[in-house]
Amino acid sequence: MSSIADTSYRGREHRMRRWAILLTVLLAAAGATGVAVWHGWDSTPVAETPPVPPGVPVVAAQVEKHDVPIELIGVGTVIAFNNVIVRSQITGPLININFRQGQTVHKGDLLGVIDPSPYQAVVDQATANRDRDQAQLDNALANLNRYTPLENKGFATSQLVDTQKAQVSQLQSMVASDNAIIASAKVNLSYTQLTAPIDGVTGIRQIDQGNIIHPTDPNGLVDVTQIHPISLIFTLPETDFTEIQEEMAKGPVKVVAYSQDDTKKLGEGKLLLIDNQIIQTTGTIRLRATFSNTQNLLWPGELVNARLQLKIQKDGLTIPIAAVQQGPNGPYVYVIEDDQTVQMQPVTLGQISDGQVLINSGLSANETVVVDGQYRLQPGTRIAILHGKAAQEADLQSAVEKAIP
Repeated sequence: MSSIADTSYRGREHRMRRWAILLTVLLAAAGATGVAVWHGWDSTPVAETPPVPPGVPVVAAQVEKHDVPIELIGVGTVIAFNNVIVRSQITGPLININFRQGQTVHKGDLLGVIDPSPYQAVVDQATANRDRDQAQLDNALANLNRYTPLENKGFATSQLVDTQKAQVSQLQSMVASDNAIIASAKVNLSYTQLTAPIDGVTGIRQIDQGNIIHPTDPNGLVDVTQIHPISLIFTLPETDFTEIQEEMAKGPVKVVAYSQDDTKKLGEGKLLLIDNQIIQTTGTIRLRATFSNTQNLLWPGELVNARLQLKIQKDGLTIPIAAVQQGPNGPYVYVIEDDQTVQMQPVTLGQISDGQVLINSGLSANETVVVDGQYRLQPGTRIAILHGKAAQEADLQSAVEKAIP
């Protein structure tokens, strides 16, 4: 019995030992897993390089170097060299009109016809009178030529010869008067044809065919305006007078005409003269330029912008005017550095033309400046340059914001 009990005891002890080993292994595995989980949940931050903040989006442009015309800009009115109202010098019904409104005509072209019948009749009558008197004169001369030899032979008295001479003189005067009447009648007859007095363009017709036209009609038949060449009268400040005079002394001074919004070039001409006095009430001078106007872009009465070109500045530096900002110390621009940051650069400005400003000092050729997006910038700000469609959209957005008060 004791051996059986010992055997049973040793079996239970062996099983308990196995369970203890298994439990130890499980606890070790659980501890390892806990350590791993603990390290995985450790909230201690790992040292990493901070991300680079994105640059401020801007639109940029390069400083351009090229020859820049130095110009004086004024406002003027296109004036025709000649503008003539075609009037009738006689009274009569207008039986024919030989032009179209707005037609280009040349000097001598027939524009209209007044009924010539009564004036032709006057010419015919005066001609008949002249022929009659001429016949009488011829007869009187023949008689005088017969009486003169007879007087020498004593067959005719001197009184008869003198009377015949007086009759010849009288008839000669009558023929001369008839010729003058014929000439006057022919002049009136020529007035029945209304012709263009100059080369030009016809305006709006003022009288219709069939109406009676008079010399006293205020608007006549039509006006003809010369447009080749054409002139432009414009004004500039009197302070520019001396400089303009100096340039005119050197040679022809170029003048370019632009539309009122400065978007379309209308023609190139030359300065013709400076008015003989300064307008004291406005402090300006009037100038007159002439243009060939081959494309008919300049029209009488048109209001245009005139640019008088004084000289050409070689290798001038220009940037878009939108790049220039105004600060307490004057104008400045944001220059983009190689590391894509910006710095403020004071500049001095020259003339402004076609959206470009001439830089007298402060910039160099091929530098890059910010054109749009400056309101978000400070010295040292990192930027990102927009290109293509993104740049166009940014320009449009900026224009909208500026337009909204």
